[in-house]
Amino acid sequence: MCVFEKVACPLGVMSASSCMTLRRLTLLLSAAALTATSLEAQNIRAGIIGLDTSHVLSFSKTLNADPQDPEVMGVRMVAAYPKGSPDIEGSVKRVPEYTEKVKAMGVAIVPSIKDLLDQVDVVFLETNDGRPHLEQLRPCLEAGKPVFIDKPIAGTLTDAIKIFEEAKAAGVPVFSSSSLRFGKGTQAVRNGSVGKVMRAETTSPASLEATHPDLFWYGIHGVESLFTVMGTGCVSVKRGTTAEGKITVTGTWEGGRTGTYTEAKGYTGKAVGEKGEAAVGSYDGYDPLLFAAVHFFRTGVAPVSPEETLEIYAFMEAADESKRQGGAEVTLKSVMDKARAAAQK
Repeated sequence: MCVFEKVACPLGVMSASSCMTLRRLTLLLSAAALTATSLEAQNIRAGIIGLDTSHVLSFSKTLNADPQDPEVMGVRMVAAYPKGSPDIEGSVKRVPEYTEKVKAMGVAIVPSIKDLLDQVDVVFLETNDGRPHLEQLRPCLEAGKPVFIDKPIAGTLTDAIKIFEEAKAAGVPVFSSSSLRFGKGTQAVRNGSVGKVMRAETTSPASLEATHPDLFWYGIHGVESLFTVMGTGCVSVKRGTTAEGKITVTGTWEGGRTGTYTEAKGYTGKAVGEKGEAAVGSYDGYDPLLFAAVHFFRTGVAPVSPEETLEIYAFMEAADESKRQGGAEVTLKSVMDKARAAAQK
């Protein structure tokens, strides 16, 4: 067809080449408008509940840096409600110091969770104490704000179950994870670098807090690494102690695979798979976890399923039950059934 053929055009009769040029210009302008809208949609106002963990300093520093890391572009920490644990002395003491430090990063301090929710699009639930998490989460669910819940997700397995049930009922996405899940070596194994993992061992510190099951407070780090490479399907656990008196818990997975968490000073581990073995369990800082949370906020897709998180906490609860029974083998089903029954009351 001759490009100079006369054609009908919204602006009247003109040559085909002129009309095509106009259409291209219109498409380009439309694309630019869509891009601007898309970028605007990525400008997310984030808020914090609880200023009693060092995580809030790291997250705020990265989000409010200038220039920003491309992984978090457009997401800013704008407000924080400082109150965290009501009665854990170490946590309570941190609040004044961390409040001043986040203020210096441009974060506004607000007097209530309601005030926070009026100013933000998404929430980092950072209270170091897992016990208040369910109560602190409920206003966020009512307001429809997606929430990242820092470890431990709750103070009991029962509350962890309630958190996911209530979030599902509200249609609000939530997720919880330790930063150890996102170590580079751990993620490589998770993504198949050594094939299916048949056996794994991980370590981390395990300082205890009397208000929580033993591993909830800090052992969660090594247990999270263990589950990241082993996946779900743990059937039972047995808890013991090392020759040095440290906690050690061995889980048996479906198919006879085994995973062991042991208390130690450092973050280490090894996974043995069908195609070889690799080091796992390293701590690579807080940014990888923050990047995962930002991606979650943008997409609404949690990087860790509720089922996997609940299995992790059932593993740790079963470890406590094994301790109470003198090191007997305890099934995860037994502790989950008990916790689910309690959650219905």
